[in-house]
Amino acid sequence: NRINQLWNPSDSKQAEVEGGEKTLSEEARKSSVLPVVLSESNEWLFQRLADLIQQANDFYQFDLTGFYEPLQLAEYTNGDFFDWHLDFGTGDSSNRKLSLTIQLSEPDAYMGGDLEFRINNQIAKAPRSIGTAIIFPSFIMHRVTEVTSGHRKSIVGWMSGPPYR
Repeated sequence: NRINQLWNPSDSKQAEVEGGEKTLSEEARKSSVLPVVLSESNEWLFQRLADLIQQANDFYQFDLTGFYEPLQLAEYTNGDFFDWHLDFGTGDSSNRKLSLTIQLSEPDAYMGGDLEFRINNQIAKAPRSIGTAIIFPSFIMHRVTEVTSGHRKSIVGWMSGPPYR
């Protein structure tokens, strides 16, 4: 609920995709995002998410140094989606190690909009319960399927670190 209070729809913008530089691409992604930059008023959120990621990193043992990009509040409405992609890439995303997404909508607030992962030609769906945190390596292929009705809200972030060796 505290995260949802950060939402100011007038500050939202159309989501971009990164392929060396950020561009709008409705063939790959259609949704709205609101950047959340670290400030005194939301430091609690960054600390809480960093703690969750550090706990998950007990399993991965990645070399992590912190959040180097704003968090994103993401909203998907009817017809919105994010096709298969990696969070790891070039430019700002080249040092992403662990990705985080937290479900901010009740599961019955929307149809479609599933967060899915492609692992060894198998597709796994993430739980939809409000408050569910999913933490995964940024090089894992994933997508959000098209929302067919309602509103799906989430917060996403990326913990970065030095380049892989």
